[in-house]
Amino acid sequence: MDIPITLTMAALAALINIWLAVRIGRVRGSEKVSVGDGGSDIVLRRMRAQANFVENTPFVLALIAALEIAGHGSIMLWSIGYIYMAARIAHGFGMDGGALEKGRMVGTIITLLTLLLLALYAAAVALGLTPH
Repeated sequence: MDIPITLTMAALAALINIWLAVRIGRVRGSEKVSVGDGGSDIVLRRMRAQANFVENTPFVLALIAALEIAGHGSIMLWSIGYIYMAARIAHGFGMDGGALEKGRMVGTIITLLTLLLLALYAAAVALGLTPH
């Protein structure tokens, strides 16, 4: 079975997670924080950006995979996945505060809407309410 949407989104998620981890590492070095946040606001912000990504992304990937396996891979599913990944990048930058702070709100809203839309779509498929 081919699941190109799931594979693409999982690959993007892995790359975003690496990017978020590298951002934490760089600020840890500049702030001289080895473990935890060391009381540094920027280290804490970047740690939370990655943690938030890790908290939400498995659900998005699982729902995309389930829908794709159920035969509902479509341009809509591709679009939802790409929009979600872009929103998570915006959230990562937004967590730093400053000029890009709105990215945090945008990322959060799109994350919640993505989860809601995918959950409703999956429920509709499970209940046989969508054409195959």
